[in-house]
Amino acid sequence: MTAISNPQNMSVAEMERFVARFATLRGSEEAFVDSHLPGSRRFKINLVGMGVVEREDLPDLKPNIPLGAHGFNLGMIQAEHGNGASLHAHTTEEVFMPLVGPWAVVWMTEAGEKEIILQPFDCIHVPTGVYRGFRYVGEGRGTLLTLIGGPDAGKVAWEPSVLEKAAAMGVSRNATGQVTGLAGV
Repeated sequence: MTAISNPQNMSVAEMERFVARFATLRGSEEAFVDSHLPGSRRFKINLVGMGVVEREDLPDLKPNIPLGAHGFNLGMIQAEHGNGASLHAHTTEEVFMPLVGPWAVVWMTEAGEKEIILQPFDCIHVPTGVYRGFRYVGEGRGTLLTLIGGPDAGKVAWEPSVLEKAAAMGVSRNATGQVTGLAGV
């Protein structure tokens, strides 16, 4: 967290410390336990706020804006056609807004998976505890804005079959929820 000595008298140079320029954003394709599963390749960018990734050892997954945000995470996902996130849940709400291309948001019901297609700048709020996922259904590379509420999103709760598929590839999570089994981890 970066301290602000006098927030009522910030210069442009001081405010610049809290700007994330799109051209220089850091992120990683190694953020989650499902990152190597078919259809789950994606580039996670933490813009600002609490961490919700499972690879806290990767500097590129630290928030791009060092300002200590209270009770939320704002991020982006970039993915190629057919890729996104496997079914998962959080202890808080999650909001999705496509910025580039159409995205399918999927969720689990007692009757099976359901989905809805969102176009750029459409917005959906997924309630707490619902297993949800998303995938890019457009051409080229899509970008999805993500907002996770707080005050503490906790660790990602994966739908059990996701963890089984990851384990079959030798990838799992340790007791603190961090990914293990990848080269270098």
